[in-house]
Amino acid sequence: MNLTRWSARLPGGQRRAAPPAEPGTTPSVPAARELPDQPPEPAVRHEHADHEHLPVRDVLSHLPALVAVSYGPSHRMAYLSRAWTEVFGHRPIGIPAAKVLPELRELGLLPLMDQVYRTGRARTVKARKVPHTSSASANGSARYYTFVCAPVRETEDLGEQLAALTSAGNTPAHGTRVLGGLGAFTSLRRSTGASDVCGVLVFGAEVTDQVQVTESLRESERRHREAAVTLQRSLLPQKLEQPDDLRVAATYQPGGADAAVGGDWYDVITLGGGRTALVIGDVMGRGMRAAAVMGQLRTAVRAYARLDLPPHEVLQLLDGLASEIDATQIATCLYAVFDPSEQRLTYASAGHLPLMIRQADGTVLRQPEPCGPPLGTGGWLHSSSSMAFPTGATGVLYTDGLVERRDQDIDRGLDALARTLKGAAGHPEVVCSRLLRAMGVGPQHDDDVAVLAFQLPEREPEASELFRSASLDLLGGTEAAASARAFTTGVLSSWQLDGELHDMGVLAVSELVSNSLMHGHPPTRLRLRRTDRRLTVEVTDADEHLPSRKKAEPADESGRGIAIVAAISNSWGSRRTPEGGKAVWCEFDIARRHT
Repeated sequence: MNLTRWSARLPGGQRRAAPPAEPGTTPSVPAARELPDQPPEPAVRHEHADHEHLPVRDVLSHLPALVAVSYGPSHRMAYLSRAWTEVFGHRPIGIPAAKVLPELRELGLLPLMDQVYRTGRARTVKARKVPHTSSASANGSARYYTFVCAPVRETEDLGEQLAALTSAGNTPAHGTRVLGGLGAFTSLRRSTGASDVCGVLVFGAEVTDQVQVTESLRESERRHREAAVTLQRSLLPQKLEQPDDLRVAATYQPGGADAAVGGDWYDVITLGGGRTALVIGDVMGRGMRAAAVMGQLRTAVRAYARLDLPPHEVLQLLDGLASEIDATQIATCLYAVFDPSEQRLTYASAGHLPLMIRQADGTVLRQPEPCGPPLGTGGWLHSSSSMAFPTGATGVLYTDGLVERRDQDIDRGLDALARTLKGAAGHPEVVCSRLLRAMGVGPQHDDDVAVLAFQLPEREPEASELFRSASLDLLGGTEAAASARAFTTGVLSSWQLDGELHDMGVLAVSELVSNSLMHGHPPTRLRLRRTDRRLTVEVTDADEHLPSRKKAEPADESGRGIAIVAAISNSWGSRRTPEGGKAVWCEFDIARRHT
């Protein structure tokens, strides 16, 4: 540490006067500045001009920083600044730092001092918390300091003064603030590659304000992230709908503290006729905007699902809506519908990762058909595909955070997911937890992850009695209605559904079959299905015209069939079938009507 330039700029430390000219000679002065009529000014000497260097202790004692100087391999203390003693209290000089300066060990500075003495290279530790014990800090508030441990070399001013004062055998004036008085240290210097290092200077600069500002910013970011996560969680289903035939479970894992909240979402929607819609999506981008767009898309999906449209038509509507919400945002989505009567899964995908299905024997199938582009791109006609979903199968929908990693291709992540799903048996909640754990998704994961698992369980014989179905192809003319009523009477009686529920079921079949025979086209088919919670009546035909509920006038001879069905059932609806016809259905709540 060279203080020569410091002393030249300090008050009273002016440059020394030039040496006097030799007798009989005239000082050399530029011609332009010669003043023959003016006598030369006498040289002014400062009172400290003889001091080549300002004493180090005089400089360090005025610094508002923590300064400590040690010498030798055991770091015997040679000097402590006034600021150091105000913070940590008085310490004796000449004793190894490990014995008299416990704060060095608490701050982790002793190992750094050893490294500096051994290697000759400075070391730094940032923002260490230091409790103040002085009267100026009576409130007990802690301060923060950044410490630099720098080597002291023999060739530097500090090293020379340290050597001179030490060899002089001076006695410390106050025991804490004077260099020297501790005997020669040259024999104690460690013999290393940095052979000219004779001591270590510890310099601590207060950074409390910077630390407080950083903590304030970190707290603000934490609150902003919590608000975004809360918003996203509030937009996700607070409680999943539980279909009659499927077991479902879902999980959402936000990214770590350094990752902004994303736009992952999922939903389960109970449709009519025992069918269930399963949806998952991901809005590109992060932050509050992505979460807001996600909420709008999820709401739109639920609205379109109530129309009982095929999956590709739902995505087609979402595609146009996504462009209207924000033309700069794109999103992926997979919309699937499970039909328990056929045990098939009909789905359409807009740029989303493939659906995976685990069969009862452990075989894992992936979505075979290619998917369309993401939502918001426009100009694409989506299409639907279907897969068998037999008893014992488990399906998984997920977002890219589960399988995508920065250091590997996404296909490797998909293969790893398929291997994990192959051995993931049990309830859908167990499947979700196992997938997250096996794929390495934890609290500090760098991306949001959403997983939706659904399962068609194998039921025990006693429970299977509550899940029954029966169907009848209706042939002929007006006698078909009578055949349907007789068939329904026998089936409901065998299912032990008697009383009011039995009568209402027969009446609903009579009205729906009569309406189909009058306004539809053959072939006509009646399907009855019961679960542990509801009875479903469904009639299909080849006509695409969907019926609507009308208000019949007293003089009208028709138009009351759908109104009667709507009045006696808990819910009713209609949809177009993939074969080009329609299906009209109604449902009765067994828990309410059957005793």
